Amino acid sequence: MRAFAAVLERFSEPLVLREADVGEGLPVKVKASGMCGRDLVIWRGGFRNLTPPLILGHEIYGEYEGNPVGVYGVETCGECRYCRAGKENLCENARFLGEARPGGYAEVVTVKEGGIFPLPDREYEKYAAGVCPLATAIHSSKVAGVKKGDTVLVTGAGGGVGIHTIQYLKSLGARVVSVTSPSKSEIVSRFSDQVITQKDFSKQVKDVDVVIELVGSETINESLRALRREGTLVLVGNVTGKEISLARPALTIMREHRIVGSASYTRAEVEEAVKLIHEGEVKPVYRKYHLREVNTAMKDLMEGKVLGRAVLVTG
Repeated sequence: MRAFAAVLERFSEPLVLREADVGEGLPVKVKASGMCGRDLVIWRGGFRNLTPPLILGHEIYGEYEGNPVGVYGVETCGECRYCRAGKENLCENARFLGEARPGGYAEVVTVKEGGIFPLPDREYEKYAAGVCPLATAIHSSKVAGVKKGDTVLVTGAGGGVGIHTIQYLKSLGARVVSVTSPSKSEIVSRFSDQVITQKDFSKQVKDVDVVIELVGSETINESLRALRREGTLVLVGNVTGKEISLARPALTIMREHRIVGSASYTRAEVEEAVKLIHEGEVKPVYRKYHLREVNTAMKDLMEGKVLGRAVLVTG
């Protein structure tokens, strides 16, 4: 099947707007597609197993046979030991839309049977903006064991994942310390108990119970300085793709820090995120761009100009 799409033909170059092959399967008319930090890593050539041309995007919402649906962003096998244990986010045979098959930066996306789920309303933009980051927050909070009363530090709190993570943490009853840029501090402060905009933020906060590390190499050492003894740092992202190294390994050893990764989310967590957004428990924060403005959106994201998520719409 062919449809109008934004195609990555060469790494680190503008996407090309043209008709393209979007594969075969259930045809979903795309109404809104979120732009994930993973997409930027792919655009830069950060995944060596991928070869252009590619149609990016795994946060996809639209219509199938006239009904409002979401698209699961990852195809899983259902057979490996992780899928059988309900941990399909760790599927040994996972295939991301936007990578292994054409994604949502298009007017139509095709998916396999079982690859879609119903939406409770037709407000596609809010789901495209909020579901992936919120599901990420739900999963990483479980990995960390966040509980009511915990002090949780979040780096990159004004970004697409961050702005929704801090809202979710507040709903859990956590005390939220947000690290963000000065330009985003005002809105971030609405969902935070403390906002820090300086790079050496460990001078302003000590002994946090948990760190949700969304930035990675640029902030992880400050985060570890702020983490209490026996505290947990959950590594969710590494936005620059640079190697992560510990400046003071002895600090982590002597404090018995726990550093653990958080890989995406499960389908159940996607559905939980949809419910929280539909019920207004978490308010999606985003900037809207038309599909034809995709390169402007990419540039704005890379320059840190987007508060929350960038969302591509087709209408």
